[in-house]
Amino acid sequence: MLLNISPDEVIRSLFYNKNNDSLITVSVYASDHFSSLKCRTTPVEYIRRNQLDAGFPLFETESLKWPGFVEFDDVNGKVLTYSAQDGIYKVFDLKNYSFLYSISDTNVQEIKISPGIMLLIYHRTPGYVPLKILSIEDGTVLKSFNHLLHRNKKVDFIEQFNEKLLVKQENENLQILDVRNSELIEVSKTEFMTPSAFIFLYENHLFLTFRNRTVAVWNFRGELVTSFEDHLLWHPDCNTNNIYITSDQDLIISYCKAEEGCDDEGEVTGSINMSNILTGKCIAKICSSDPALRISPRRKGDVGRSAIWSTVREALEDVTALFYDEDRNEIYTGNKQGLIHVWSS
Repeated sequence: MLLNISPDEVIRSLFYNKNNDSLITVSVYASDHFSSLKCRTTPVEYIRRNQLDAGFPLFETESLKWPGFVEFDDVNGKVLTYSAQDGIYKVFDLKNYSFLYSISDTNVQEIKISPGIMLLIYHRTPGYVPLKILSIEDGTVLKSFNHLLHRNKKVDFIEQFNEKLLVKQENENLQILDVRNSELIEVSKTEFMTPSAFIFLYENHLFLTFRNRTVAVWNFRGELVTSFEDHLLWHPDCNTNNIYITSDQDLIISYCKAEEGCDDEGEVTGSINMSNILTGKCIAKICSSDPALRISPRRKGDVGRSAIWSTVREALEDVTALFYDEDRNEIYTGNKQGLIHVWSS
């Protein structure tokens, strides 16, 4: 079926709301030159029945014209919207989409969300950046403070993990600040170089960094915990659609560059690598040279249409999305040809 309910609709993203078993689509439309985001929720039960018009629009009162946005926070069960037109952030309940509170402050540059709290990052002054920590539940200000900065050096990132604040400026050391007691740890700029992306592991109180196709694990004392022995990512820009972290946060599964000799035709193609996050050891790999791997064709009608036959090598080319079903122990991959492949042990 097609989730698009009108011919000029382009769906930008999808979000599964486990609170009410529905699928939220975030779309743009040709009628307004694809400039405004529109949200719609459709119960999964109606999707199964192909009754897509049974859904209903969300946040109709909000102007989400670019650079406005909507962000779904599954951990806290909240939705954050930003209207660039009036400079107002609003927080809604993800369970029933009811409005909770708003933040009206044009000096806010960015908002970071962590379990239970929000970090408001304000426009910097020459010597510091103003910060506020708010309760995610009601917007109460829990702490307001200024973090000193080196003048005339750009801020690479400011990130928050619970009570820890990570600040990195260009060609400067990484600073890890405990906002409860103001304890500060610095990590040498030669040891910690600015990554392109983070993933916080809330269960293990660790965080992953991604830089130049490599992955590393750090703790909040600024110590390198893990370097991976065989986990060179395929995408240099850290495409998180091709990365899956298990719910116990002990394994990472990614679309990687296959090692030399892993391809049965002598060319470098992709592989699916599963590694232990705490040890860095590669514990399983799917690559085209594995003689045990076979893709069985399905009969016409098995999936509602004629199945397209793929070799293992073809299935590992141009992978654009990856998901691991932990209950069934199956890996699902999708590629640029619009095909989905299932890898089962």
